[in-house]
Amino acid sequence: MITHTSQQELDAPALVRKILFFLLMIILTLGNVFLLFRGINSAEAMDQAQISRQISRNEGITTKFIRPAAYEQSKRAPDANAGFVNFRDTFHAPLNLLVNAAVFKIIDAGDTEKWKIQKDQMVYSLDRVIAGVATMFFLLSIGVNYLLLTRIFDGKIAGVTALLMLCCELMWNFSLCGLPQMLMLFLFSSALYFAYRAVEFVNEGKLPLTPALLAGFCLILLVLTHWICVWILIGYLIFAAIAFRPRGLVSILVVALAAVICAAPLYRNYQASGSVMGTAYMVIYSGLGDGEDSAMRITDFSSDDSTLRLDGLIMKIVRTTILQGTDILPFLGSIFAAPLFFLALLHPFKRIPIANFRWCILLMWVFAAIGMSIFGVSADGTHPNQIHILFAPIMTAYGLALLSILWSRLEIVNSIPLLANAHHVLIVLLSAAPLVLGSINMARFGLTRGDKGFPHWPPYYPAGMNIYFNQQKMVKQDQVMFSDQPWAVAWYCDRMAIWLPKKVKGFDEMETVATNLKTPVVGILITPSSHGSKSIAEINRQFGDFTSLIIDGRGYLSTMPQGVTLFDKDPKLTAISNKYRYRASIIGMDMVYYSNQPLRVTE
Repeated sequence: MITHTSQQELDAPALVRKILFFLLMIILTLGNVFLLFRGINSAEAMDQAQISRQISRNEGITTKFIRPAAYEQSKRAPDANAGFVNFRDTFHAPLNLLVNAAVFKIIDAGDTEKWKIQKDQMVYSLDRVIAGVATMFFLLSIGVNYLLLTRIFDGKIAGVTALLMLCCELMWNFSLCGLPQMLMLFLFSSALYFAYRAVEFVNEGKLPLTPALLAGFCLILLVLTHWICVWILIGYLIFAAIAFRPRGLVSILVVALAAVICAAPLYRNYQASGSVMGTAYMVIYSGLGDGEDSAMRITDFSSDDSTLRLDGLIMKIVRTTILQGTDILPFLGSIFAAPLFFLALLHPFKRIPIANFRWCILLMWVFAAIGMSIFGVSADGTHPNQIHILFAPIMTAYGLALLSILWSRLEIVNSIPLLANAHHVLIVLLSAAPLVLGSINMARFGLTRGDKGFPHWPPYYPAGMNIYFNQQKMVKQDQVMFSDQPWAVAWYCDRMAIWLPKKVKGFDEMETVATNLKTPVVGILITPSSHGSKSIAEINRQFGDFTSLIIDGRGYLSTMPQGVTLFDKDPKLTAISNKYRYRASIIGMDMVYYSNQPLRVTE
C-alpha cells in the first residue's frame, strides 16, 4: 500500500505536466481555428479545396480553375477533355483531395445555399472546415511522434519535442493555410515509426519485412499526397536496400507496391493530358525556369516563355541544395534544437538502432532537399513545396538528445540540480517566442472583430466575390471569366475561371475556345494578386501584354478626381477593352471586374 502511494506521488508531477500540455493544446487549437483564423491564404489550398468540393458532388477530380497550359495539354490526350465544365485536374496528387472530399460529403459542402457566405461574414465557413481537418492531422502527428520518440529515446525528450511541435508557429501556419503538409506530417511520422521498428528488428536478429513494408506503404501514401515526396521515398529505398536483409528485397517490394497503388492516378493523368504527371511536372519551372505561374499561363509550348534553364543544371541543383542549409532553421519551423541533428550525426550513440536510424533520416532529407532544389522552395511563409518541416520533429529529438548529453557533462549542471532541465526550458522559450508574440497581437485583433473575422485582404475577399458573382448571378454556371486569381474564383464564387495569359494571342485563343465549348467568357476580374505591392517591372514581367489592365485601378486612383484609365488607352488591348468596357468595383479599385455586358447589382 505504501509503495503504491509512493508511486502515485512520484507520478503526480508527470500527470500535472500532461494535464497542462493538453490544456495548452486545447487553448491553441480553439484559439487558432476560431479566434485567430482569417481563412485559408494559399492559392494551392483553395485550388485543392474546390476540387474536393467537386468530388463531394460526385463530379470526380475536376476543377473550375482552368490553366491555359492544362487545356493545351488536354488537346493531345488520348481521352481529351470535352470542355471547361468538369475539366479534369492533373496538377494535384489525389490523397488530400479525397480526404477533404470525404469530410465535405459528410457535411454536404456541395450545397451552395447551405454554405453560402453572408454579407457580414468575412471568413468562409468551409475555410474553417479545411483548417480543422489539417489541425486534426497536426495533433495526431504530435501523438505519433510522442510514441516514436518515447521508443527511440525517453519520455522526457518525447515530451519536450511534443511541446516544441505544439508551440511551433510554422506548423500552425501550415495547419491554417489549407495546404496538405499536416496530413503529410502524419503519414511521414507514421512511416518513421515503422522504419525504426524495422531497424530494431534488424538489431534483434529478426526479419524486418513487415515494419519495413508498412513504412514504405506510408511513404507511398505520402507521395499520393504531394508528388514531390517521391524524393523522400527514393531516400528510404536506398536505405532499405542497404540496411535490411535480404538486401534489396524490401526496396523491390516497395517499388512494386508503389507501382500498383499509383497506377490508377497516373493512368488517369495520362488519359486526360497525355502525360502520366499531367501538369504537375510543370512545377519544375519554379526551380529551373521563369516560374510556374508563367508556364501555366502559356498556350504555345514552343514559345520562349516555356523554355527551361538547363545550362549548368547539375551545379545549379547542387548549389541550391547547399543554400537550403543557410535557411535550415526557418525551414524546420525555427525550432532551435532541430538543426543540431546534423551535429548528432557525429556523436557515437551507444544504442545501435538510434545510431543507424539517423542515416535513414539523413538519406531521406538529402533527397528531399534535392527535390526541392529542382522544383523550387522558399523559406518565406508556407510554400507548397516545403517538406523540410516534415523532418522537424525527428531532427528536434536527435538535437535534444545530443544537447542533453553535452549539458549533463557540465560541472555547473552537476553541482546545481535546478539546472538539469534548463536547456529544455531555454529551447522551448526561444522556439515558442514567434508563436507567443504573434498570437498576442492577433488575439487582440481577433477579439475586436468578434465572430465576423477578417479575411487575408489583400488579396482575398471571400464575401465580396461570392455575393457578387455567385449569389447575385453576375456570372452563371455555364459562363467563364478570366482572372489573375482563378483559384479564389473557383473556390469562393463556385464559378469557372481561366488564368489570365501573358499575351493577347493567348487570351484570344482561350476566349475562342470557351465560346466554341458553349461556356462563353463574360468578364475579367483583376485583384491584388497581380498588382498588390509589386513594381511595374515585376508586373510587366509576369503579365506582359496585360500590364496596363493590371495597373488600371492604380492609374485611376492616382489621377483622382478626374480618374484616368489605362486599360482602354493601350493600343495592344483596344479590341479587348472595347468588348469588356463595363467596369464594376468589388472593393474600391483594388478588385475590379470588367464585364462585356451592363451590370446591375441588387441588394
